[in-house]
Amino acid sequence: MRIRALQLLFFAVCALTLSACGSSAVLSMRSQPRAFTPKDYERVCEEWTREENGFALARLEDTLHVSATFQSWEHRWAYVIRYASDYSLNTTERTELLRSSLADAAESHRFFVTLAGRTWRESDLTSERTAWRAVLVDDRGATIAPTELVRIPRPGPNERGYYKITPYRQVFRIAFPARRADGSATIGPDARRVTLRFTGPQGAVDLVWELEPSEASPRRTAAR
Repeated sequence: MRIRALQLLFFAVCALTLSACGSSAVLSMRSQPRAFTPKDYERVCEEWTREENGFALARLEDTLHVSATFQSWEHRWAYVIRYASDYSLNTTERTELLRSSLADAAESHRFFVTLAGRTWRESDLTSERTAWRAVLVDDRGATIAPTELVRIPRPGPNERGYYKITPYRQVFRIAFPARRADGSATIGPDARRVTLRFTGPQGAVDLVWELEPSEASPRRTAAR
């Protein structure tokens, strides 16, 4: 009994440690020009990437290993600069690619996701038999369902070259609307965090991005 108790304590500590391993960087969602060079992409990509591991204490087993890169305005800008350099795009081509990507950023919040669960079938987010559902959670607790969920069965050179893909993980692109049906932003200008949550019968795993508000809401300003 004592050994069992020590095992439970050990795994509890491990789980808490893993959940605390996310980046503490506060990031900006401001839609402003950025001054990046091709060499900046790795740093920017790392800043916008989160990784977590789910653990079922009662069963003493891992439930989900997941990482996601938030393809934010800033990430997209750095990506285009790097991509244009790698493929020797001219100024006109680079400008058009950047314009198109930033226009999409105003419509959708996109994430590049890799994950592995207990079984391959349960880890397929596009399967009817998946054990997990992905939702976006704003800093007031409201959830947003994805508008696009695509599995990439064979990641190509662009996926492997610009994102970290570890073996035995499935790869997905997930998109959420940038605005709700009433026209309000899903990630408001006063948002201080956004969470990509994977949830199901085996528990929930949260990937959290801490944000720098681009403006303060009247409610929050008055509370200070």
